[in-house]
Amino acid sequence: MTTTAERLVADLEALAVETVFGYPGGRVIEVFEALADSPIDVVRPRDERQASVMAEAAGRLTGRPGVLLGQGPWIGSLGAIGQMEARLGSTPMVVVTEASERGEYATLAPYQAARGDYGGLDLPSILDGVTKEFWEPRTPAETVRTLQLAFKHAVAGRPGPCAIVLDGDAATDDVPDDPMPPLYPAAEQVEVQTSRPTQEDLTAAREALEGAARPVILAGNGVRVADATEELLATAAAYDCVVTTSYLGKSAIPETHERAAGVVGSFGHEGANRAVSEADVLLVVGCRLNPMDTNWQAPAFIRPDEQTIVHADVDPRNVGWVYPADVGLVGDAAETLAALSVAGGASNDWALDRASEARDDFHAPACESDATPIKPQRAVAEIEAVVDEETVVTADSGNNRFWLLYYLQTPAADTYVGSGGVGGMGWAPPAAVAAELVTDKDAIAVAGDGGFAMTLTAVETAVEYGVAPTFVVLNDASLGMVRQMDDAIPTTRFHDTDFVATAAAMGGDGERLDDPTALGPALADAKASDVPTVLDVRIDPDEEMADELASSFYESVGGLHE
Repeated sequence: MTTTAERLVADLEALAVETVFGYPGGRVIEVFEALADSPIDVVRPRDERQASVMAEAAGRLTGRPGVLLGQGPWIGSLGAIGQMEARLGSTPMVVVTEASERGEYATLAPYQAARGDYGGLDLPSILDGVTKEFWEPRTPAETVRTLQLAFKHAVAGRPGPCAIVLDGDAATDDVPDDPMPPLYPAAEQVEVQTSRPTQEDLTAAREALEGAARPVILAGNGVRVADATEELLATAAAYDCVVTTSYLGKSAIPETHERAAGVVGSFGHEGANRAVSEADVLLVVGCRLNPMDTNWQAPAFIRPDEQTIVHADVDPRNVGWVYPADVGLVGDAAETLAALSVAGGASNDWALDRASEARDDFHAPACESDATPIKPQRAVAEIEAVVDEETVVTADSGNNRFWLLYYLQTPAADTYVGSGGVGGMGWAPPAAVAAELVTDKDAIAVAGDGGFAMTLTAVETAVEYGVAPTFVVLNDASLGMVRQMDDAIPTTRFHDTDFVATAAAMGGDGERLDDPTALGPALADAKASDVPTVLDVRIDPDEEMADELASSFYESVGGLHE
């Protein structure tokens, strides 16, 4: 006989899971014990928050569900951070947790129990709010079946996090040899069919693009999720388009490409925003067009009454959600773009010149400034200088994210990932550790001092698991974005923490940097090091992100003052 935990691990192996991120406790301890005899690597950071971020980042970088394993109350609280990012950022993720139920005691003033009984916590309600789907199996066979369903749902349609809640003996009892209904091999049960737009809709889209004088593509996160960079470039060439991206779509195309015009949105590139505004035909692919993307729907930005909008998305509910679409293409982004690219043949004198002009926004005099404190633009320029096709940059929330969005141009697809689903602080450090664990690339985490302090034990996790990311702290000793909204807001200033000493205490290396000319060599040394390195970069606290980067379209609707 096989216990439920043993069968779960066997199915994880059958589904080619290589790494599980988690923290032992409650009824998942049995699963951890079964993993000890498995080839699957188990990564245990310092808390469930970081485990959830690492699983989410792994799912985003590989396109396969990142697996999070942990005890219910903490997966539903600390671990909700990564699940929310996955839910809003369309990342495939599978969560295996439990209700901490012990026999008949859940109804008797329970301790840690979380199945929703009186006096306990209601984990199912929490999961219902942060996951795409969740299940509460009651038998060993149901537990096995729902794990398979979780993997299937995590990647079907728009990807997202799915969870199963182990409960009672269903986590530890033996799986029947011949259950009814029967169980099937995991690899067969999780097969997902890829959707494709109808021929009628494809024909309408092709006709619109072929007749365009100023065609522009707005590529969103869906292009990255579908691994559709080649298809995106082929479609852009077929119809001679300018290519812009949303924030979550940043690096869906190499930003050094001749068709790349940058990132749109409230703090996006002015040239990219203007290219979208000037388009007569706008092809939106895998982007839901959230308020940040649309400059809070500034009237002069996207104009459905004047522009032809072709909207492609894997979820039919998203097509024409924000702006009415003239043509809707429902299907996987790679399939959609591949089908569009076989036609085309259009050309114009506008696209390449317009993209080149837009890229002039990518740099500013401050990128070369030798001033101290260090200008954040200069810091990003130095980071860009060491980023190659085999480097992943993970970006945190806050001002640092927007400095990177604007001034870091990625040399290859999928070399930049940022906290932008829910946008939680502290995401970048553990995400960088995960990036080095699940890819063959170097990782550079960029965070403000506030975000880095939240998850700085990621340095110790990196030491423990033998990877060496570079952690760049853009340090102004404050919550920079909040402080710059109104300096009178209380609690925005931080104690000046010695992050270099902290890194050394955890087995890493570090350096405080006040001189901009020393930053480039320090980054090169850190990237080449075999231990994780923290670079505490002292940036100018008076460099106003909003004043520098807010788009004219965003300012037209009030900007940060509304």
